[in-house]
Parts: sequence; C-alpha cells; structure tokens
Amino acid sequence: MEALYFVLNTLLTLVVVVFLLRLLMPLVRADFRNPVGEAVLKLTNPLVLPLRRVLPPARRFDVASLAALLLVHFAKTLALLLVRGGSPRADTVLVAGLHGLLVTVIQFYFYAVLFYALMSWFGGASRSPVGNVLSRLCEPLLAPFRRLIPPLGGLDLSALFLMIALQALLILLRAP
Repeated sequence: MEALYFVLNTLLTLVVVVFLLRLLMPLVRADFRNPVGEAVLKLTNPLVLPLRRVLPPARRFDVASLAALLLVHFAKTLALLLVRGGSPRADTVLVAGLHGLLVTVIQFYFYAVLFYALMSWFGGASRSPVGNVLSRLCEPLLAPFRRLIPPLGGLDLSALFLMIALQALLILLRAP
C-alpha cells in the first residue's frame, strides 16, 4: 500500500507542478514559445481553456489557471486520502489541500532555485529553454537576498540563503 501511495503521490505532484507552472509563468513573464512553455500549455489546456470561458483573466492574472491548479490539487488530496483508507470530509480535503499546495509551492521553489544555481556553473545552460524559465521564476525571489548579501569574492550566496529560508518555512509549516 505504501508503494502505491508513493507512486500516486509522485505522479500527481508532477501534474500539480505543471499546473503551477501554468499559473506562475505569465506572472513572471516567462516565454511560452519554448519547449518548456509549449509542453506546459499542451498538458494544461484541456482543463484551463474550458475554465477560461467562465473565469476570464483579471489583467495579467489568469484566474482559470488558478482554478485549474486548485481543482487538480484538491483531486490529488482526495485521491491520496482515499488510498490511505479514510473517508474524507470536505473540510478535511479543503484544509489538507490548501496546506499541501503551500508546501508544494515552497518545495517547487526550493528545487527551482537549486537547479538554477547548479545551472549557473555551466556556461551555456542558462541560455537553454529550461534555464530561461528558471531564471524568470527564481530571479524575483533572489533579488532581495542579493541586495542584503553582497557577493563574496565573486561568489553569489543568495541562492543558498534563499534555500535556507524556504526550508525554514517548510519546517514551520510541518510543526504541530
């Protein structure tokens, strides 16, 4: 049963991350005209486009993408609770879903910053489609840390301190 839970959780988390990218990429003005953006659009369009008919965008914010992200994450939460053998109530799914989504967003940014920092070690990697998307996603979070922590001998430690802050947030969220 644990193996099924692990596989289901992993696969559904990947789906949630794709919908999270659909929400975040326009906010950070990432380009959808690259392989990463095109994949995100192809995977999310079947749910987002019908929702967009009833939930139009509010300026630059895509309300339909947010609704799709919430629907997918609540479905994930419900599926995982059912696999654990419970009979979940609506309030349990809502609270666990919102908490889980917040944890997923923080974990997503932790790994995005980690990959972004690792890609900076390789010359051309930052100009790749993945590097461009990671740059757009991570730079808004790294900028305040760069203002507080100057480079030491050419070494930028802002990513390290951002990752420490994100892990501290995760610990706070998991505390009883």
